Amino acid sequence: MESAGKAISDSSRRKILVLLKERDMTPTEILKHFQFTMPAVSVHLRILRNSDLIFEKKIGKNRIYSLNKEKALEMMNFFAGMWDYNLKSLKEFLENQKVTKK
Repeated sequence: MESAGKAISDSSRRKILVLLKERDMTPTEILKHFQFTMPAVSVHLRILRNSDLIFEKKIGKNRIYSLNKEKALEMMNFFAGMWDYNLKSLKEFLENQKVTKK
């Protein structure tokens, strides 16, 4: 199992996630959005799949990839919580600065 953090550390994989947010796609459809080879797309898809950020469904000879919305929401909530914490800390810091200047 790959780390979701490691999986999203690459800008190409983040772009793949954004593409899959819009609709399910085959590797060939994903490849059209990049200037690298099919083996490179396959590596990115494997990393995203192993981190549970995407699902793979086999239909005949085709593989269809889709975003794991539950995992994406979990990560979004994690980062939103960090952002909220930082904003609260900044607010407290600024309020304390006002008090000490008086």
